[in-house]
Amino acid sequence: MKPETIRIPVGDGLTIAADIAGPRGAPTVILGHGGGQTRHSWDKAELQLAQAGYFAINYDLRGHGESDWSPDGDYSIDLRAKDLEQVAAVGSRPVALVGASLGGVTSLVAASHGLEPAAIVLVDIVPKMSQEGVGRIKAFMSANPQGFADLNEAADAVAAYYPERPRPKDVSGLRKNLREGADGRLHWHWDPRMMEDFRRDPHYLLNLMDAADWTDRVPTLLVRGMKSDIVTDDGVEDLKRRIPALEIADISGAGHMVAGDKNDEFNSAVIEFLTRVMPLG
Repeated sequence: MKPETIRIPVGDGLTIAADIAGPRGAPTVILGHGGGQTRHSWDKAELQLAQAGYFAINYDLRGHGESDWSPDGDYSIDLRAKDLEQVAAVGSRPVALVGASLGGVTSLVAASHGLEPAAIVLVDIVPKMSQEGVGRIKAFMSANPQGFADLNEAADAVAAYYPERPRPKDVSGLRKNLREGADGRLHWHWDPRMMEDFRRDPHYLLNLMDAADWTDRVPTLLVRGMKSDIVTDDGVEDLKRRIPALEIADISGAGHMVAGDKNDEFNSAVIEFLTRVMPLG
């Protein structure tokens, strides 16, 4: 089964790149990657969801991968939530939102603004996240503004940031996350201007969740990497308070990049949850 790549208009002449797979008309699962990643981090999950019978939409967030960049540099989380509404319109109801890190925050904001899904899966992200871990991500994404001479240099940077994951001998897969700049060097496949939005009020999501009215009726699963530096026990307890029926899948040996660290365990946990709360047929 080979996914089909489409482009989804999101206004102002901009489009979002997405891969779709699975039977149209089936319950829809939308996959939103983390900041600095691309939709290719979900490739295996998308195929397994499609094989299970769901219609999967795997998209590049605005400013990432093959999606368009905001000409004015606006990458606010509210704008990302509006993009997600347009992505959801491509599928059929019911729809589940699966989001990692920035993709998960986008799901929470979209749900709080009225896009009520049948289910939400948060991948190693909570509203009350570790600011120390967030700082590490920001530092990594802000580093190397001059880009890299080749794939090996980029792989070295990833290995230094994420030493828990063995550096691959074949680094060719990293090419999907990089683009060649006008300077002939390789740069990460996202707009560096979006870092300005990452520096805004960290309490915005907490305040939005305080006012949310969907948290007692939308089935929600938190998939937590037990070696995560973003999701702490305090953050989990805070989310439990906000979503009383929260389910948690702890993935041992996984860090913040849960789907990449323990892909099969991650996919199994997500599909098991979805088949219960958003069954096919």
